[in-house]
Amino acid sequence: MRPEIHPEYKEINVTCSCGNSFATRSTYNKDALLIEVCSQCHPFYTGKQKIMDSAGQVEKFRKRFGGKK
Repeated sequence: MRPEIHPEYKEINVTCSCGNSFATRSTYNKDALLIEVCSQCHPFYTGKQKIMDSAGQVEKFRKRFGGKK
């Protein structure tokens, strides 16, 4: 590796909008990073997924293609 061409890899604090905070290492040039979704509040990881049914599209799909009930 050539010297002085790689970004500095340092420890930063990550804070989620839900209040969860953790430390990680990154090449991000600031000491803190604010995010909107983390593994503590994301519906996929928490098991609280919701199907957004706008204008009955999900029900129309199930009716047309015989969705299991």
